Amino acid sequence: MGTMNFSIPDDVKEAFNKVFEGENKSAIVSALMRKAIEEKERRTRAEQSLDALIDQLLRVRAKDPPLNDDDIRRLRAEGRP
Repeated sequence: MGTMNFSIPDDVKEAFNKVFEGENKSAIVSALMRKAIEEKERRTRAEQSLDALIDQLLRVRAKDPPLNDDDIRRLRAEGRP
């Protein structure tokens, strides 16, 4: 098992020690770190998925020429009953 050293504000240390008095603080910190790792990995995957979606949309848009106002009005009118 590895050891890590962190500098944290005194008020955080005191509150942590008070709230988790008598408990295995190493296990608590390890669990919190696991949760932070999982959350960071989830956010990274979500960001990568969003980036891929944006890239795909940009590729699709690049294939179709933009419509002018008259074309948009015509297409809207054709789509109405």
